[in-house]
Amino acid sequence: MQIIRNQKVEEDAWRHVSDGDPLAEGSVTVSLKRWLEERDTLIAHGGSLGVRLAPADELGEILADLPHISLIVLEFPAITEGRGYTQARLLRTRHGYSGEIRATGDVQHDQLSFMQRCGIDSFVIREDRDIEEALDAFGEVSVRYQPAADDETLIFHRREQG
Repeated sequence: MQIIRNQKVEEDAWRHVSDGDPLAEGSVTVSLKRWLEERDTLIAHGGSLGVRLAPADELGEILADLPHISLIVLEFPAITEGRGYTQARLLRTRHGYSGEIRATGDVQHDQLSFMQRCGIDSFVIREDRDIEEALDAFGEVSVRYQPAADDETLIFHRREQG
């Protein structure tokens, strides 16, 4: 499967392991429920670990474990669901998470630039959308008025600098 990571199309090396399925080799993601139930076994797994968070999942459940988690997958079940934006920004700015944060679900072109500003750096684009066309989203907004997790220079700071 192809994803967008750091504004480039790449093949995804991660595999999601459903609750109850045997743990696969390599880089795997698991649900928060499975992480909480099998934390020690998962850490001993040896491969890179990711945790999938639904919009209603509490970040506090994984904060102590962030050093063991290489990927956090935020689920966006509908375009109207915005809690993942907050989860990403809190992970980056308040909790200092430097691993990969991925958006999955109903992820569309119009959201990518905003998701990136909140700290999301990889994206699973909806299957009915063109992934190459989605790359255009990152260059469509060139002026920023609001601060965000990306620390980009805001328009009024540019004016002050001359």
